[in-house]
Amino acid sequence: MKKSHKIVMFAALIATSGIFIYGIPKEKIDIQTHKGTAQYIPADVDFSGERTPLNITDVRERFERELLVNANLDATTLLIIKRANRAFPVIEPILNKYGVPDDFKYLAVIESGLVNAVSPAGARGVWQFMPETAKERGMEVNEIVDERYHLEKSTEAACKYLLDAKNKFGSWTLAAASYNGGMTGVNKQIELQKVSNYYDLLLNDETSRYVFRILALKEIMKNPEMYGFTIAPQDLYSNIPTRKLEVDTTITDLAAFALEQGINYKILKIHNPWLRDRKLLNAAKKKYIIEIPTTGY
Repeated sequence: MKKSHKIVMFAALIATSGIFIYGIPKEKIDIQTHKGTAQYIPADVDFSGERTPLNITDVRERFERELLVNANLDATTLLIIKRANRAFPVIEPILNKYGVPDDFKYLAVIESGLVNAVSPAGARGVWQFMPETAKERGMEVNEIVDERYHLEKSTEAACKYLLDAKNKFGSWTLAAASYNGGMTGVNKQIELQKVSNYYDLLLNDETSRYVFRILALKEIMKNPEMYGFTIAPQDLYSNIPTRKLEVDTTITDLAAFALEQGINYKILKIHNPWLRDRKLLNAAKKKYIIEIPTTGY
């Protein structure tokens, strides 16, 4: 009797629970409370005006993979969205100046998360330049000054590379892929496989995912609330006002120099990460612009 009574009570509990579970109208489900489940996938996607053929099963699944992965990397993606409010106003006008599509700011996002990252291979900065490539693109790279850490100058160098790649391949999508796989590497696969569309090429895993990662971050960052990221405007990282100080002489002690400017060494290096030593040697009297914050420290 006791056993039968327990079975009846359990069945009643299940039945009652079912009322609450299945009685919830579907339209009231909030995507923000359902991380890890199916995400919204847009019907049409493009990169720099070049259509992504989501009607092809392989292409759609590759895009969906990156969308799901990045929509569920809560802390990482949230920090990227917050940093973008500070970095994009610097990057966007430079892209526009060089005639590079605005979508390429998302390439910087997947390269570094919009921080001055250092890769195991030796690439550095927001745009992840290797030393020799940086020098080829006009940046100064040595133990005293490393302009890979200079957001404006590294963005200009990235633009120069991307324009060259676009001229070579005739496609912004392939130009983006070559930023990861190299112009030589991508061109070799085009010749071997006898196709000239990124979405038709069989590439190594990293380059194969590369453009889809850009597309996924673009989609999430343009529509954060659709993917569960709700951020108040005041919580985004903002640019700190600075004054620009031109110097063309050696500074033997940057800590003392910082104090003379009313800040400290730490603040000086935060705003000028391209200064890699405790001094700035400048026998050639080259002109450098040092940013001195006026508030926010």
